[in-house]
Amino acid sequence: MHKFIIRRLIHMIPVMIGVLFVIFTMMYITPGDPVAIILGEAAPPGAADALRAEMGLDRPFLIQFFNYLGGVLRGDLGRSYHTRLSVYQEVGARFPTTLWLSAMTIIVSLVIGIPLGILCAVKQYSLYDNIASSLGLVMFSIPNFWLGLMLIMFFSVRLRLFPVMGFDTPMHWVLPVITLGFSQMGVILRFVRSSMLEVIRQDYIKTARAKGQKESIVIMRHALKNALIPTITITGLSFGGLLSGAVLTETVFGINGIGQFLVQSIRSRDAPLVMGSVLLLAIAFVIVNLIVDVWYAYADPRVKSQYK
Repeated sequence: MHKFIIRRLIHMIPVMIGVLFVIFTMMYITPGDPVAIILGEAAPPGAADALRAEMGLDRPFLIQFFNYLGGVLRGDLGRSYHTRLSVYQEVGARFPTTLWLSAMTIIVSLVIGIPLGILCAVKQYSLYDNIASSLGLVMFSIPNFWLGLMLIMFFSVRLRLFPVMGFDTPMHWVLPVITLGFSQMGVILRFVRSSMLEVIRQDYIKTARAKGQKESIVIMRHALKNALIPTITITGLSFGGLLSGAVLTETVFGINGIGQFLVQSIRSRDAPLVMGSVLLLAIAFVIVNLIVDVWYAYADPRVKSQYK
C-alpha cells in the first residue's frame, strides 16, 4: 500500500508539469499586455521596455516557461504583477475559505443524499421513491447562480434571516452551502439509489434475509457498505470539482475565496497568480483522488489485495 501511495505521488510530478505548461501557454497567447495593464496605456516606451525586461517578458516562450518551472521546483511561485506580494500570500489567504466551503458542502450533501438514496432504493417505485427521484433530478438541474440569488432574495432580503454577503460566521455559511450543495445532493441521491438497487438483488442479501436477519441489519450492514463504493468515487470527484467550481457561488455571495480571486486575476492578466491558483487547485484535486483510492482499499478488501 505504501508503494502504491509513493508511486502515485511520483506520478503527480508530470501531471503538474503538464498543467503548468497548458495554463502558461494559455496565458501567453491570451491577448493583452501585463506591462500595459500595470503602467497604463500612456506609459513611456522606455519604462514599458524596462519593466518588461525586469519581469522577463521579453524572452522567448520556452525560456519564460522553463524559468518559471525552475522557480516552482525551488518552491517559488513568483509575485503578483500588481500587488508585488508573494503568490503564496495571495493564494494562501483565500484557499482555506474555498476549502472550508467545499468541505461543508460535501458533508451536508452526504448526510442528506445518502439516507434519501437508501430510502428510495428500499421503497422502489413507491410514492416516496417517485417524489425523491424527481426532486433529485430537479436539484441536479437548477443552476447554482440562480438558486443563490433566489435564496438571497427570500431568506436575506425578505425574511432577513441570513446575511447577504460574506463568510465570517456560521450564519454566513448557510446559504452558500445550500447553493453549492443542492446539485451535489441530487447526484449523491441518484448514485446511492442505483447502487443500492443493484446490491440488494445480490444472492448474499437474499441469504442474509433467509437467515432471519432484521431488514435494518441487512440494509445497513450488508448492503450499504458495498453500495457506497461507487459513491466514494463521485464524492472525491465532487469535492475536487467544488474546489475549482465555486466561482459563481463565491461571486454571488461576495466570498473572498480562490474561485473569485482566480477570475479577477485572469481579468487583470496577473499570470503568476493565475498559474499559482491553478497549480494549487490541481494539486488539491490529485490529492483528493489519491485519498479516494486509499479509501477504496479500506472499504473493499478486494481492492486492497491488488496493492499487496
